[in-house]
Order: sequence, then structure tokens, then C-alpha cells
Amino acid sequence: MVSRTTDDYLAMVTAGCQAVCEPAFWAGFDRCSVDGFHDYFCQLTEHEPRRAAKFGLPHYCWLCINPKESEDLKLASEVMDLIPQFMDKPNVLGIGEIGLNKNSANELKVLERHIEIAAQHDQLILVHTPHLEDKYKGTRLILDALKNDPRIQPSRCVIDHVEEHTISMVLDEGFWAGMTLYPESKCSSSRAIDMLERFGTDRIWMNSACDWGISRPLAVPHAAIEMKQRAHTHPWIDKVVYQNPVAFMQQSPRFRLP
Repeated sequence: MVSRTTDDYLAMVTAGCQAVCEPAFWAGFDRCSVDGFHDYFCQLTEHEPRRAAKFGLPHYCWLCINPKESEDLKLASEVMDLIPQFMDKPNVLGIGEIGLNKNSANELKVLERHIEIAAQHDQLILVHTPHLEDKYKGTRLILDALKNDPRIQPSRCVIDHVEEHTISMVLDEGFWAGMTLYPESKCSSSRAIDMLERFGTDRIWMNSACDWGISRPLAVPHAAIEMKQRAHTHPWIDKVVYQNPVAFMQQSPRFRLP
């Protein structure tokens, strides 16, 4: 939401959204200093919650340095040293969106350090998986890294941006699967509903992409309309678009709904 206008908050409230869950993400350009990330974390934990509150929406967030900015190990280390300073903020749910972008060795080192921080502070984890031809390999690397730490519980990790060729490995190993809905990339609502019809609704959530590029904050409500058009029942739809994300995020004692 740091990249959106207040019109999007108004639209979400009008559509019946109950809360906003915002991961730390790439700003559309590479930040070049730890001070920039400090200000960004202040924006996520102080300023954005106040902006959302004007529309009656609780705002929750996650903290990390995004995989797209993980090649600079010195900067990444400095940013990760900042994270514990913000961990006690009342709207922080966990560490995310961590993961891999190009599956590089440096990205993997930063991922492992993020996992260590999450384990030390008993935090939920939100994971970004790479796109296109790197997705299957990257997802495998991520799952292995998470499983290498015995303190990490798969039920407290959501592996986001799953697609048809990665969702089964995520669910089979006990993790949550996230489907990110975009108008022109990642996953369309039709593909997401196809996956739900094939794999069921347990440990799966949908999220609306909402960033600097072409994206739709109301993608999940739009998907709910398509589910209804496919003759799915209200309890089935409600579980996917509401009950599932609530169940996952309520594993954090900070998550509260109005």
C-alpha cells in the first residue's frame, strides 16, 4: 500500500475487506542505503497504519530486504541488522517477503539469514518464489532451506506466488500456498480457481497484488465473483478468501480483526 493512493483503501472498504496485510517488497528500484530501508520500515510500521486507520482498516506488515535487493551482501546484512529494532511494533506479523529472485548464491545466503531471524524471534514467514523458468528450482531451494532449520514449522510459513507446477510440492510438505492474483502476470483468478478445484482449499490463500506496476487491489473480491459464477458455495468461497488467511495470520498474537 505504500505504492497506492487512498482511493484504493476506500475501494477495499467498499468491497468488504477487513484488514490489509502488506509485505516488505521491492520499491520498483534498488535502494542504495540502509537509511532508506530504515525509513521504509518506519513507513510500514508507523505511517501506513495511520493512513489505513482513517478508512477503518487495520494494517499489518512484514519486514525484510526483498530478494531482488539481496545481491549486495553488505547492504543486506546492514538491513537485516535493523529488523529486530522493529520486531516489537504492534502491526508486524513476521518476516517477509523473503525468498529468491534469480536463485543466486548471495540470495540464498540472505534467505538463510532471514530464516535465522524468524526462528530466533518466533515469527511467521512469508516467502517470495521466483518467476517463470526459475520458479520450480527456486521453490525447491526455498523449501529445503526452511526444512534445514528444525525450529521452523511449515504450518507457520506461506510460500507465495505458487503456480500449477509448484503448488503440490508446497502443500505436500506441509507449508501454506499463496496465490498472487495479477491482471497480466503471475496468476490469473481463473488459473487460481482451477488450482483450488484440483488441490482443494486447505492451507491455500489468495492475495491481491498491489504494487508499482499494473496490479489490482481488488483482485481477490473479483475472484470471489468468478467462484460464484462457477457455482461454488458461499462456505467454499468464504474459506478461501477470508477464513484461510485469517487462520494463518492468527498464528501471530498481534493479528486482530475489528
